[in-house]
Amino acid sequence: MPEKAFYVTTPIYYPSDRLHIGHALTTTMADTLARYHRMRGYDVWFLTGSDEHGQKIERKAKEAGVTPKEYVDRIVAGFQHLWKMLNISYDDFIRTTEPRHQEVVQELFRRIYNNGDIYKSEYEGWYCTPCETFWTERQAPDRLCANPDCRRPVELVKEESYFFRMSKYADRLLRHIEENPEFIQPVTRKNEMVSFIKSGLEDLCVSRTTFDWGIPVPIDEKHVIYVWFDALTNYVSALDPWGKDDSKFKKFWPVVTHLVGKDIVRFHTVIWPIMLMAAGLEPPKRVFGHGWLLVEGGKMSKSKGNVVDPLVLIDRYGADAIRYFLLREMPYGADGYYSEDALITRTNTDLANDFGNLLSRTTAMLEKFCGGVIPEPGDPDSLDRELMALAGQVPGEVERAIPEFQFSQALAAIWRLVNRANKYIEETAPWGLARDPARRGRLNTVLYNLAEAMRIAAVLVTPFMPDTPPRVWAQLGLTGKEEAQTWDSACTWGGIPVGARLQRGEPIFPRIEFKDDEPAGAAPPQVVDAKAEVQPKGEEAELIGIEDFARVDLRVAEVLAAEKVEKADKLLKLTLRVGEEERTVVAGIAQHYTPDEIVGKKIVVVANLKPAKLRGITSQGMLLAASVDGRLSVLTVDRDIDSGARVK
Repeated sequence: MPEKAFYVTTPIYYPSDRLHIGHALTTTMADTLARYHRMRGYDVWFLTGSDEHGQKIERKAKEAGVTPKEYVDRIVAGFQHLWKMLNISYDDFIRTTEPRHQEVVQELFRRIYNNGDIYKSEYEGWYCTPCETFWTERQAPDRLCANPDCRRPVELVKEESYFFRMSKYADRLLRHIEENPEFIQPVTRKNEMVSFIKSGLEDLCVSRTTFDWGIPVPIDEKHVIYVWFDALTNYVSALDPWGKDDSKFKKFWPVVTHLVGKDIVRFHTVIWPIMLMAAGLEPPKRVFGHGWLLVEGGKMSKSKGNVVDPLVLIDRYGADAIRYFLLREMPYGADGYYSEDALITRTNTDLANDFGNLLSRTTAMLEKFCGGVIPEPGDPDSLDRELMALAGQVPGEVERAIPEFQFSQALAAIWRLVNRANKYIEETAPWGLARDPARRGRLNTVLYNLAEAMRIAAVLVTPFMPDTPPRVWAQLGLTGKEEAQTWDSACTWGGIPVGARLQRGEPIFPRIEFKDDEPAGAAPPQVVDAKAEVQPKGEEAELIGIEDFARVDLRVAEVLAAEKVEKADKLLKLTLRVGEEERTVVAGIAQHYTPDEIVGKKIVVVANLKPAKLRGITSQGMLLAASVDGRLSVLTVDRDIDSGARVK
């Protein structure tokens, strides 16, 4: 039997700032696919990484007073920390600054050039640095970025550049799309791309000369390779297609699946496959463009102040609750919606009330009525057969749903089994059976069936929530019994061994409770102002090392606007300019400053503090102030210094 292989990728994320919950969505989807295929016996390669070149990074590094590599190193470390906290099981993390990537990008450029599909000319057009995208006069007549989610001013760029003959491959790409129906998914994205290609493709500018933070063009080192041409190549550079050993490329490239957000489908289904065709390589097998995770105010954007930090949520609710919510709430191919209230509702309803309660009730009754040992079941009756039939049906539904990116549908199927098992408890009333010694055999059958349904559900949720099954195994007495934890074991009733001894524990998903005066979804109490108190005599401050101080990113910020927070006597909502960015900070200074007194001041803020939601407002930082004898003074700078400057 030939070896089964599966290759899945996320976009490589741009390290201009920390990642948000939308990035976590894509990566959790990819991780679920990777974990599922590993459980099914596939040889899996799961790739993610970081896209580190381009003019935007070069400018941000200059503002920060560091080299571009130093700038991206810090942020990329944050990416890797987030993926660790979210239990992302990637096999490879590629960075576009690595030599292995640079070599393949240059070779790809060289091969396309040698085929006559890259030529030198002069480019004049409108360039959006934040989007790293060129726009024509027709696309940007108002001198604003044509991306509806950006709309920032574009710059007129005139420079010598190399161009890629994209238009030459339009008909070939259309044929490929028609002959490979699974190439672009869902079908709505496919239809959009076919329409885009038929409207006419323009040749693509693939080099720049106005900055040098990028990969040099191999035939002309005055140029650097355009960031999208560079970034897209990561999917093959990680497999080393032209190296001495191309076995990995031959195994995994024919089965690759790219997961991307809908806003970058065009790059992955038009530019990327044409690049591969021109270099003599096959286009990717599948590209799935999922919808956006929307929040109040629409798509997440730093300028809107509605970015959700997944690390804050993981710390508050746990990685598996976040993973479950993202995968359960996201409809196939369409936009989903995030709110902390919805997250808490899902956690309390599905995880605590349904899944967690089934485990808790089952283990409690086994402990009370069977001495904490899995009993021998007897012959099934009609209720038992109904539960067993559903348990036999659900794995097949999940197996069909996951490879087709129907994550919500797969979880809904698993929860039908969980909810049916909870209903089975009410129907069979084990507590009543326990009162009649003559019905001991029936009691044993019911409790065995509950433990077995719980086991099967735990196996099936493994790709989605990897932290949860080991906690179930511990309580069911299955730790170390790998034969009862495999995917195949979930497809056959009777996998939990008779005689297994339970170790009942605490609820694996405790309910999230709030005080009477605290709204659901509110952030836990959190300090929002750093106050430099006068040190009492005889007490010494705890000493810290320079490395501790270096973790705090202090920046100069200009107060653009201020207003009192409704029903909060101590709080002001401040709109700050920090470099090129605007952000909102909620500060407890309303009893010391009126809005008019604080507007226009240049203050100092902690710029890398995790966001917190206060009175329904997301606060993105913390200002510095000193307080003595009840008098508070905000720390300001005494000279005219640009906002965004780093405090050292």
